[in-house]
Amino acid sequence: MNKYFNNKIVTIFGGTGSFGKAFLKRAIKYSFKEIRIFSRDEKKQNDLRLNYNNKRIKFIIGDVRDKSSVLDASINSDFVFQAAALKQVPSCEFYPLEAVRTNIDGTSNIIDACIKNNVKKIVCLSTDKAVYPINAMGMSKALMEKIAIAKSRNLTKNQTQITITRYGNVLLSRGSVLPLFINKIINNESLTVTDPSMTRFLMNLDQAIDLVFFAIMYGKNGQTIVPQTSATTIETLTKALLKIYEKKNYKINIIGTRHGEKKHETLMSREERFFAKKIKDFYIINSDTRELNYDLYFEKGKKQLKKFQDYTSENTNQLNVSQTINMIKPLIKNFDIEK
Repeated sequence: MNKYFNNKIVTIFGGTGSFGKAFLKRAIKYSFKEIRIFSRDEKKQNDLRLNYNNKRIKFIIGDVRDKSSVLDASINSDFVFQAAALKQVPSCEFYPLEAVRTNIDGTSNIIDACIKNNVKKIVCLSTDKAVYPINAMGMSKALMEKIAIAKSRNLTKNQTQITITRYGNVLLSRGSVLPLFINKIINNESLTVTDPSMTRFLMNLDQAIDLVFFAIMYGKNGQTIVPQTSATTIETLTKALLKIYEKKNYKINIIGTRHGEKKHETLMSREERFFAKKIKDFYIINSDTRELNYDLYFEKGKKQLKKFQDYTSENTNQLNVSQTINMIKPLIKNFDIEK
């Protein structure tokens, strides 16, 4: 891997988010010539600058909604990761156009800039909420995927290669439920649970970084790469945390499902699963290369499709309380408590 990245330039859009910071921690170990961190957050950029004090890391203030901004940031880049997004489901429900401007228009701007600047590969980060989307966040990510795949169809092997990664909840990422629960437990506040039987895919940030590195090295143009991952119920996650913090008879309020929430998440539809190939711990979905010939849609179907089912957080491997504790306990040692 180090040989693959030797003397290369990488740009991370949304580089001060949870993924960007975890990626930087890993990337600085390799022999990249330059690592560019692009975001709107000057405070977080300055914190990273002071923390690393490394001349190979370049910080760029900008907005993915601005075409000229992303065009300048990606000049001479070999690899690009698009991690900039509005990800909070309730916020996107109330302000869907903001999700469109960042998740859809922003990604389109970045891909166009990569093509114009002859970037070798771009990996666009998506979410399980993009499959059968019921909320604005998921819908915007689903369209982001469609745009990336549509643009990939017009590219040759000698041009920019576009790959998508799609994964579920990342433990302790900004805005996720785990930091919320931990802060409430430490501050002796009652827990608010939407639906105890709700299931969610679980992975840590290192697993997310493994996925994107796999995508940048092995992903091909137009492919979507999905990790094989475990899941748990919100009830199991809650019990695991209370055991870790040795809390008994803790007050839990069941508040009901929030705006735009699913009971179970889906990482692959059954249609995608039919075309997916499994390599190591990943599913690789090739893009649909059919042309706009309606005969291909209405006269030539796939009878075997009925044998497949969606890949969801309900039918994947379910973690029990002990397994969930083993997964999250090492991650919360240095958790920053919000008073």
